[in-house]
Amino acid sequence: MPDASKHEVALIAMPSMNDLIRNVDTPEEIAAAAAELRQVVGANAITPNATLDVFEAWADALGTPDTATIPGVAFLRLWLRRNTLEPIITRELGQRALDDKWMEDGRARLKPYPVGVVGHWPAGNIEIQPLLSMTCALLGGNRCLVRIPRGLLDQTHQLIEKLVQSDSDHLVTSRIRLLVFDHERLDLHRAMAQSVDGAMIWGGEEAVTEIRSLPFPHWARLAVFGPRISVAAIDAASWCNVAAVRDVFCRRIARDVWQFDQQACSSPQVLFLETRKGHPADEFVQALKAAFETEDRIHPRETIQASLTSAICQARASWLLEDVANRAVFPTGPEWTILQGQGSEIPKTLQPTGGKTLTVLEVGYLLEAVGKLDGNVQTLGLAMVNPEAEATLAAVAAFRGVDRIVQLGRMHVFTPPWDGLDLIRIMVRMVRHVRSVQ
Repeated sequence: MPDASKHEVALIAMPSMNDLIRNVDTPEEIAAAAAELRQVVGANAITPNATLDVFEAWADALGTPDTATIPGVAFLRLWLRRNTLEPIITRELGQRALDDKWMEDGRARLKPYPVGVVGHWPAGNIEIQPLLSMTCALLGGNRCLVRIPRGLLDQTHQLIEKLVQSDSDHLVTSRIRLLVFDHERLDLHRAMAQSVDGAMIWGGEEAVTEIRSLPFPHWARLAVFGPRISVAAIDAASWCNVAAVRDVFCRRIARDVWQFDQQACSSPQVLFLETRKGHPADEFVQALKAAFETEDRIHPRETIQASLTSAICQARASWLLEDVANRAVFPTGPEWTILQGQGSEIPKTLQPTGGKTLTVLEVGYLLEAVGKLDGNVQTLGLAMVNPEAEATLAAVAAFRGVDRIVQLGRMHVFTPPWDGLDLIRIMVRMVRHVRSVQ
């Protein structure tokens, strides 16, 4: 992938927003968009370093009031920064990958190459996910076909406008086509699958199953990020002794719950609270209530769907009726909910409600709870005082199928590996060249 010369860059036509974001209605339109992307590879060669320059400018452009209210933009800006992505590229692709150089490997040499055109099927409930997914493939030198759910069209349009402003040579924008069509259009999903060399698939169980069954080319690489849940855990030493320390951890938990309105796989649905004699859990729950109230003042919900309000009300009622020992703390409206009870495992009847609904389960020992987790748990957010005890608990969680074990307050930080997978390397071919003349 040599650097594009100045002459080649000049040949790249400036894409309009209609070129980049297209409402499609026929399979032929999707095939044509894929064909356009395949044509740009020669004239639009770009190194990872050049891509990072564009992403850095894009991050700056997103720091304006008109995009600040889009959920997740703060994380997108952080992700796009060179100091975030450069170490990831180096770790996943090697030291020389940034400048698109061959790496020596004994008598051979290695170099990452793109898989080709990568299709992206994002979930419809995370505003920035189409673009987060897209950036992972772009960093590997790929071109991207991205399906945009109609519910995310307005936000995506705003974010892509900032990319267009930031990419003066059109090196990145010429490599993407964003396709808008309804989820029910199986013929268009099939056409998109047939047009790609790789795919990044996100979403719920039904959506993931449907997309995986599409007629992808037999060589296509599929990266699937299906529906999982996340939990938090805090040991007794972190909250029983010092109120100020307890309050810090409560603020971190609230921050993790508030991001993405608790719709992301990395959103904590359950908090395991290790208890200690003489320190009733109500002390902690009251501190958590105060943190939730503060977070709600800082980041109030602007709108809420009627279906979510109904689900929150049902979750509150079901929890209180299920066991007379269960308690709940919540305001008069659906802004947030804390469900309090006891138990060392995630209730089998628990369905993630979202909408900032957190179940707090009192447990005698955290290891008892973590030892009952399974592969459905993606992220474990932790607050523990003893490093040795934390190391032991982390090892148990890892063996039980948890992929990410992080500090409370950082459960959503989008850093590979994600779901146990590298995000850039997975859509890259590592080519091995053994010289014919030694």
